[in-house]
Amino acid sequence: MFFPTDAKPANVTAVNNTSLRQAEFLKPGYWLTWIGIGLIRLICFLPLSIRGKAGSGLGLLASMVATRRRHIVRTNLELCFPEIGQQVLDQLLVDNFRSSGVSIIETATVWFDDPWRYRDLVDITGLDELRSAKAEGSGVMLLGMHLSTLDFCGAVLSTYEPFDVMYRRNKNRLLEAVMTRGRERNFASAIERSNVRMVVRRLKEGAVVWYGPDQDYGRKHSVFAPFFNRQAASITATARIVKMTGSPVVVFSHYRDLATGRYRIHLERLTKNFPTDDEIADCTCINNVIEEAVSRAPAQYWWLHRRFKTQPEGEPRPY
Repeated sequence: MFFPTDAKPANVTAVNNTSLRQAEFLKPGYWLTWIGIGLIRLICFLPLSIRGKAGSGLGLLASMVATRRRHIVRTNLELCFPEIGQQVLDQLLVDNFRSSGVSIIETATVWFDDPWRYRDLVDITGLDELRSAKAEGSGVMLLGMHLSTLDFCGAVLSTYEPFDVMYRRNKNRLLEAVMTRGRERNFASAIERSNVRMVVRRLKEGAVVWYGPDQDYGRKHSVFAPFFNRQAASITATARIVKMTGSPVVVFSHYRDLATGRYRIHLERLTKNFPTDDEIADCTCINNVIEEAVSRAPAQYWWLHRRFKTQPEGEPRPY
């Protein structure tokens, strides 16, 4: 799910080109999805301040009815922040759901509208660092994480410096068609998350590629490294790709301030000793970078993901 750019490179976009006009989408099984899309589209016509409140309300409602997701968020917060009291944790959980609700509206905003319109709302630090890294000619790994402002801030950043994004195909074909149209409108190309060869190819061609290594992709191609002092399955491909391409790494983090209605984007070149010949040290380095970004606004991270679903042999799953 990511975003006006230069013309798309030939044969790069790897998305499902499903048209919204397909007769299949008129079937009853998609009616609720259409209602949801219509409701969110209507909210996008409202003033920005009201959109934020509407999204926050959607998130609050979800926190009350989505009991399984609520359990996942609570478990993640308990594992990563064991030192905070129950009252603080409960508030952080609600704030996280509210943030996720706002994220839905923000994402729809840049799917259905022109991201250029929102440049004045976003303060960017480090854009020169990104452009300087790109000028070296070895491509740039734009190291990201799943903060809830990802789609909105990603779309705005792409109006300054076009970049490729990685994505995971949605099981709902109608939602996938909507997201595909958003990606194609707003980004140089979209690469399915398992297509590492395409990531390497694009970097070698000098492209900027957003890459998010902060989720649990299973035991294969992963090692266990600390994330908020918990052992987490961490993919080793990040370091391998950088070694293969020689691409500099620029960390991309982003946040919203609902009180002011403004957003902040931070771009900072990774200067730590990375990569090395030690997979665990490399994954620990990346996890530390992600921790630092998340700690600036923990309520805005995607705690809905089961980050610790893969455990070392003999260890029970926490969810």
